[in-house]
This record gives sequence, structure tokens and C-alpha cells, in this order.
Amino acid sequence: MLLIPAIDLKDGHCVRLKQGEMEGATVFSEDPAAMARHWIEQGARRLHLVDLNGAFAGKPQNASAIKMILAEVGDEIPVQLGGGIRDLDAIARCLDDGISYVIIGTAAVKNPGFLHDACSAFPGHIIVGLDAKEGKVAVDGWSKLTGHDVVDLAKKFEGYGAEAVIYTDIGRDGMLSGVNIEATVKLAQALTIPVIASGGIAGLQDIRALCHVADEGIMGAITGRAIYEGTLDFKAAQAEADALSGR
Repeated sequence: MLLIPAIDLKDGHCVRLKQGEMEGATVFSEDPAAMARHWIEQGARRLHLVDLNGAFAGKPQNASAIKMILAEVGDEIPVQLGGGIRDLDAIARCLDDGISYVIIGTAAVKNPGFLHDACSAFPGHIIVGLDAKEGKVAVDGWSKLTGHDVVDLAKKFEGYGAEAVIYTDIGRDGMLSGVNIEATVKLAQALTIPVIASGGIAGLQDIRALCHVADEGIMGAITGRAIYEGTLDFKAAQAEADALSGR
């Protein structure tokens, strides 16, 4: 079970949102590159970056902060990035800059042809981000709930060649209310590609619960507010996850 620290970028700063509300952003660091180094030192084996401004604008907005993070990380660990990536040129730029995995969310739902093209052009580098509430997929920074069933859509995208699916329960994200284990397992069982859990991790009990169902196809979990506010000790949690999985 891979624990993946989230570095959410807004106006060049490392922030966290509650349920995707930009106005309620809490700034945790004004030096995202130093934050990336901190998590590597704590034992992170992958980083999760989100360009929040980009997600709302529909095109990347925090390029300088992202490049500083990549310069700091080098080739030590993989970095995955989402937020406002809506065309193949943007994906190519990200990969050229050193991003290992590009996350496509809203654009995958609204324009499946783009996702299909991206998976074909950049095999092994495309992760689909599916944000859902009560089993239905949300788009546009979670502001719109669609009628798409999350499992049906994920199976379709798996067929396109997506490397993995990040599943976020948007009713729980940033709320420290616990992971939606049941929904995450249901999705993982329907797929052959791995699922990365996201949204709601509050403490070690959530990591333990995910480790117990990891064999269903859950490869990792993204954690944000819990590690910034101190309800989860990242280093201790990754060590326990490794022990539970026999790493």
C-alpha cells in the first residue's frame, strides 16, 4: 500500500481545500519544493500534485511551482500531476518536464475521445481521476454532478488503456471523515487496473482499513489534510502499511 502525499497548488502555494471549495483554501506552505523534499525525507515513494487553478481554468496555471518541485525531486521518485490538462500538447509538456503520470479527470468524462487518444499516444503514463458522490461522477472541480455511474465509466476507460484510476469520494475529501472503503473496494473489484483511494483519510485507522482490502486491487492512497494537520504521521503510517503488506 503506497501512501502518496498530496501537494495541492493554488497561486504557487501548497494548500488544502475542503470539498473542493477554492475560497476555503488553507495555505500550508509557500514553498512547495521544500514541501516535496519534506515528504521524500519522510519516506514518500510517489508524490501527487494538483494544479487547482488549472483545474478551474481548464489549462495549467502553476507551471513555475511544478517545475521547482520537479527540480527538487529529480528522478528520486515518480510524480503524478492533475489539474487543467485538456490536450495532448499539455501532456507532452508535462512528461518532458519530468512528470511520470498525468491525471485526466473532467476532460476524460466530457471528451472520452481525448482520453482514448492520450492513452494511445502516451501508454503507461495516463491515470484517470474519477470524482464521485453516491456513485455518480462529478466534473468541473466537483461543481457539477453527472449521471455517469463511476464503475461503468471506469471500466470504459480501462478499455482505453488507462494505467490506473484515482477514486475520490468528494463528500469526504478534506473533511477527515474516513475513507469510503465500500465504494473503493466495489470499484477495484470491477477493474483489472489498480485503484488509488483518495478523499477522507483521517488517521492510521483508515490506512489499516485500506491495507486489509489492498488485495482487491487498491495499490495506494492519496493523503492531504491529515498529514498537514497532524492527524496522520506519514512516516509511521507508511511503515505500518509496509509491515501489513509484508514489504
